[in-house]
Amino acid sequence: MNYTELVAAIKDYTQNEETSFVSNIPNFVRQAEERLNRSIMVPELRKNVTGSTAKDNVYLARPQDFISVFSLAVVDSSGDYSFLLDKDVNFIREAYPSSSTAALPKYYAQFDGDFGGEDGNLILGPTPDAAYAVELHYYYDPPSIVSTGTSWYGDNAESALLYGALIEAYTYMKGEADLIQLYTTRYGEALGQLTGVQIRSATDEYRDGRL
Repeated sequence: MNYTELVAAIKDYTQNEETSFVSNIPNFVRQAEERLNRSIMVPELRKNVTGSTAKDNVYLARPQDFISVFSLAVVDSSGDYSFLLDKDVNFIREAYPSSSTAALPKYYAQFDGDFGGEDGNLILGPTPDAAYAVELHYYYDPPSIVSTGTSWYGDNAESALLYGALIEAYTYMKGEADLIQLYTTRYGEALGQLTGVQIRSATDEYRDGRL
C-alpha cells in the first residue's frame, strides 16, 4: 500500500472528504507511524552507523533519527570490537568521578535527548583516551510514507498502518464509539502480528525451538 492508496482507503472507510479532514490526513498517518515506531522493534527498523570518539571527550553525539540503542561497540587500533555495557548516568559518574580517568570505554548511558536543536548525547565511561572508532546499531525513526510515498509499514504491515490512521481519523471526527473500538481492536490484532515478527527475529528455531 502506497501513500495514495492509504489516503483513498481512509476516505473510503470514513466516508469523509471534507476539506479540513483531508488536510489533516497526513497528520493521522504520521501519528499512526509514531505509535508503531514506539511499539515494535523489528530488524527492518534498525540502522548501523560508524563514527569516532574524541580524545578526552566523555560525550558521543547521537544520530538525528535516533530512537534507542541496539548495541554500541568501540573498535581499537587492531580492529577488535569491544561492546559497551548499558548503564545509568549515575553509575558512570560514580565509577569515574574524574573525567581525567581515561582509557578504552567500557560503559555508556543515555545522557540527554533532543533539545534546542541538539540531537542528544551518550556518555561514555571511562573517558576515551584516544579517538576510537565506534559502531552504533540503533532503532531509528524511518522516513514517513507521507513524504516518501512508500514505506516498510505500507509494504509489510498495511493493516497496522491503516487501522492506526483510522483511529486517529475517527478521534478527530469524534466518531461513533463502536467504530473506534472496532478499529482499535483491528489495530491491536495487526500489532500482535508485528510483535510476533519481532519475537521471531530475535530467535533461532534451530537453537531455541519452535515458538
